[in-house]
Amino acid sequence: MAEGESKIAEHKGQVMHAVREGREVHDAEWRPVRIVLTTERLVLVGEEQTAIPLDDVERSEDRYDVNQAAATTATYTAISVGEDVYLIDATEQQSFETDYFQALIDGEIIRAKHPAIVGGVVQDSPWSKAKVKITDEAVKLALADGSRAVIGRDDIGDVETETREIDGERREVFEVEHTDPEGRSVETHVTGADRHLAVLETVLRQGVEQIEANLDLSGIEKRVVMALHSGVSSFDLPEFVDADVERVEEIFDQLIEYDVVEVDRERTEVELTPEGRRVAGETMGEQ
Repeated sequence: MAEGESKIAEHKGQVMHAVREGREVHDAEWRPVRIVLTTERLVLVGEEQTAIPLDDVERSEDRYDVNQAAATTATYTAISVGEDVYLIDATEQQSFETDYFQALIDGEIIRAKHPAIVGGVVQDSPWSKAKVKITDEAVKLALADGSRAVIGRDDIGDVETETREIDGERREVFEVEHTDPEGRSVETHVTGADRHLAVLETVLRQGVEQIEANLDLSGIEKRVVMALHSGVSSFDLPEFVDADVERVEEIFDQLIEYDVVEVDRERTEVELTPEGRRVAGETMGEQ
């Protein structure tokens, strides 16, 4: 290892060289490797050894199904480096991905606005420098004023991309909907260098995909979701949506099955899940 370089983690797995010098390798095969992550490089050790400087990584994606062998592998990480793409399938994929994303971005400085929106109300929070930390559970931001933003990776309702002017420059911004410690729906906005945004986009969109479902809700089911999103108590819902108690209870059962709402047993209430908040946001957009 180079001076100042240290080992972060090591995993077992397999790698496929899916694109070589800009050309897809359709007959590429998986080959077993040890996957070594350091503060500077991703090293794939097998019959051949490949060392990828982390600074050279351009994108990291969930899929690049170059052939049937890749398509039938449940989970892997596709890493783009120049004109090459490597597919990495670790034995403990989630643990590898967390270590990998940490190696790419932990301790890096981005810009964040938190909270940008609380309960649908725009806040006057300024853009601030923020130090990033990624764990299995969350994306954590330590802001310059000492405050913190914690975005649970299983609590992301939606991620939207906008282009905004920040400090006189046009920047790509990710608007991330999640909940705060008080259970309120909030948005945290983040921006930064392209390589940092590429990592954040992968991590944040994975969170959305984990909870996203193909839902075909009826009109009254959408009205119930909207009412909950607006703060209407579950006890007041029958009158609010003009339905009897039995019908509303049936809808609750269906929404719980869809993972759109969850039961807060301490308060005998129901609350929207991240998926429910996503549905509410889409419904508002249709109106």
